[in-house]
Amino acid sequence: MLTSKQRAALRKEAQGLDVVFQVGKGEIGDALVKSTADCLAARELIKLRVLENSSYTPREAAELLAEKTGAECVQVIGSKFVLYLQKKKDSRYADLLR
Repeated sequence: MLTSKQRAALRKEAQGLDVVFQVGKGEIGDALVKSTADCLAARELIKLRVLENSSYTPREAAELLAEKTGAECVQVIGSKFVLYLQKKKDSRYADLLR
């Protein structure tokens, strides 16, 4: 569980990130969950976007993907959200989260 200070630090880091995945009008299926999990394993911190025609709200999509990937939802703002999953070793954000 992230503290508010850790969450704020991650929000700051996520500000410059580009969106890596978009949630469209289809279901959040196994392919999107696997791709998101793989991306989190490589990058730790990712930004996603929910399209207007999606059946999910950004909050619902963020919570569902966070639950299925084991990540934490850092922020939901507008149609975008940020997920974080710390690496077991060689974490890029370990010093930031102390």
